[in-house]
Amino acid sequence: MEIKSYFSEWATEIADLFHQSVHAIDPSVYTPEQKEAWSSTPPDYAKWTLRLDEKRPFVAIVDGLVAGFIELDADGHIDCTYTHPNFQGMGVASALYAHLLAEAKLRNIERLYVEASLIAKPFFEHRGFSVIKRNTFLRNGVTLVNFTMERYISVSF
Repeated sequence: MEIKSYFSEWATEIADLFHQSVHAIDPSVYTPEQKEAWSSTPPDYAKWTLRLDEKRPFVAIVDGLVAGFIELDADGHIDCTYTHPNFQGMGVASALYAHLLAEAKLRNIERLYVEASLIAKPFFEHRGFSVIKRNTFLRNGVTLVNFTMERYISVSF
């Protein structure tokens, strides 16, 4: 596995990865309606291309394929952390987060924060994030739940 900075040639593959990972979540966690509100079918590739050109995520590459991605905003916001269903449970998200953490320290970012889904919440808790609040919100007329979480980090090595 290699962690690389974003290349625009990956935009469609990342949009598909996001869509597939959302729709692969067990329906006991998020209903089909919630998953469709979260990631509509088909993905909006033009919107994703613009987003990714701005966000410039870190991308995990396994055997030439995009296995996952993570985004770090300048203020420490982790906007997306997704792993393709075919690569889940293989350490992709952990490797991406370790890369992001090292990069945050280099950038002197002292606080990381995220709006974690029900499925991502344990991942971030395991890495020292605390829940600040539970969020309930409407997207496309469907109620979704996530959690605002944060972690303070030491920027000295």
